[in-house]
Amino acid sequence: MPANRVVQGRMVTPHSLAELIEDDDVMEAETIEDADRECPDCGGDVVSVGYMPSVTEYVTGYKCQECDWRETDR
Repeated sequence: MPANRVVQGRMVTPHSLAELIEDDDVMEAETIEDADRECPDCGGDVVSVGYMPSVTEYVTGYKCQECDWRETDR
């Protein structure tokens, strides 16, 4: 699986994808993976990334590759 992915027409790294989902800085991010789900807004493909927004929190974030939809497991 490639480390970088195309999301909304631009190449993102795991760290930049996590920041896009969180809308803030993150400390660390894991590999981007395909999520087994479709975007509820446009039906596009969804990717996921695990990241740490703080020292004490681990979050899995989901982002549509085609539109602005995003969600976390919080």
